[in-house]
Amino acid sequence: MYGENASANTERPLPLPDLGTLLADTSRGDRVGEFQGVAGPYWSLRPVGGGREWEVEPRYVRPALLMEQLRARTARLNARSRGEVL
Repeated sequence: MYGENASANTERPLPLPDLGTLLADTSRGDRVGEFQGVAGPYWSLRPVGGGREWEVEPRYVRPALLMEQLRARTARLNARSRGEVL
């Protein structure tokens, strides 16, 4: 019988986080970014202090730890105090 040994795709899609949620990209050394939306099968993240967005597969994303969130927000505030455009 055709496909007898094939297993059904039982993976459920991950729930989408709210826009702006801080997430860590484990495929890039736990780089923290703000969730910007979905681009095909990828999630778009943007650095907290501003900069170029990047795309990541949802399986490589986890919620940012509190320490990572604080570090990212502090970096944004420091950039703003230096007059950088965010």
